[in-house]
Amino acid sequence: MDGAPPELPPRVALLWGRRGPARRGRTSALSVEAITRAAIRIADAEGLNAVSMARVAAELASAPMSLYRHVDSKDELLLLMSDAALEGAPELAGADWRERLTSWAYAVLGCFRRHPWYREIPISGPPVGPRNLEWFDRALGALADTRLPEGAKVLVVTGLMPVVHGQARLSIDLAAGYEADPEAFGAGFARALATVVDPARYPALSRAIASGVFAPEGPGGEDTAPEGYDDSGPEFAFALGCYLDGVAAFIERTTGRR
Repeated sequence: MDGAPPELPPRVALLWGRRGPARRGRTSALSVEAITRAAIRIADAEGLNAVSMARVAAELASAPMSLYRHVDSKDELLLLMSDAALEGAPELAGADWRERLTSWAYAVLGCFRRHPWYREIPISGPPVGPRNLEWFDRALGALADTRLPEGAKVLVVTGLMPVVHGQARLSIDLAAGYEADPEAFGAGFARALATVVDPARYPALSRAIASGVFAPEGPGGEDTAPEGYDDSGPEFAFALGCYLDGVAAFIERTTGRR
């Protein structure tokens, strides 16, 4: 029929609550929202590997088939979790675009801190859920006074996303590795490298080892742990700063403004 709204892709309809009625069967007291919240509780407490349709059903004291009346598969459940785990995007404070994007990046890092499993969910497409789009909108809005074309703003934000996601993932995994095997880090790592690295084959790495960069010490001379995802350490700040330096140069080159 002319004038009818276009049919939404299935994943968009699911995330926006615009999918058709639940599958036929007995009336269920469950809802997509309740199922998603239960899955997030499990992931927060036990990790993403613990999440399954059966485990979520047990959490809700329900039969697994009851879940399938609302959510077709675990893949759909993960998609719902990836949007629901993002708390409402904050209003960004800052006098300029750089301060606002920095605020945005640290807010995203905070989401990873609260839900470390989030980084394990596969990225299968552009953001389409209401919360993901809200965060995307905030980041684009941070660039409002740059005079960049809209397409360039999108490129800046989509380039920032892997910086934040990658640094968060690295720091979470390193912190977990340190907890499991502290000897694999710090001075132990430096000693192992010094033993196996041949300066003739790895000259640049050998110079870094000799400088002591791989064996940082704390104030009392003790080995220090790698950056934890909960302390927003210098590695994240460095990577973010380098990216934003590049954005600043791009803005100046594109618009003639800093």
